[in-house]
Amino acid sequence: MALRIKSHWQNEERERSLPEIAGALAFIAWRIAMEKAINLHCERFVYASDEQRLLVIQEYLVFLIQIADRLSHGPLHDEDRRILVTEFARKVFGHVQDNSQDLLGPGDYGGPFIARLNARSDEYAESQFGADGPSYALLRHLGFEIQALMGISQENRWVIDQVMDRDGWDAYKTFARAFRDLFE
Repeated sequence: MALRIKSHWQNEERERSLPEIAGALAFIAWRIAMEKAINLHCERFVYASDEQRLLVIQEYLVFLIQIADRLSHGPLHDEDRRILVTEFARKVFGHVQDNSQDLLGPGDYGGPFIARLNARSDEYAESQFGADGPSYALLRHLGFEIQALMGISQENRWVIDQVMDRDGWDAYKTFARAFRDLFE
């Protein structure tokens, strides 16, 4: 079943600020990342714990933050791009912290997420992103990181292929469409 994303403003006449757009993007990114984590389970890949599932969701969120940065390059001026991506990451941080606390109990979940985001930003910077979307290398890196989180057990040894060939690409397409819709 396809994920339905609401990516049009109710009152399209009203001008939206970059932080408002970032908040909508963060909510959409959370839904996409969660749906992709659920899809891995539906494809018979195995999570050892809820914490592991949340880490996979976070990996997708990091990927989508990188995608937002790449999509905003060109249409937005550098300062607006910085504001959008920073606010987007802050809102995602809030989703990670709140949802992790709800599921796992009190703790600092946002701090490690930001550390992961910073580390991955350097890694993803080496991969290309063209008019057609993320390069094979960018999707492969996402798949590699998710496989590292899930482990190379008998059940999970092909998770990298699932992420590279289907889920990562689907996440990109859904997010890119919503990104464009929110700026119309």
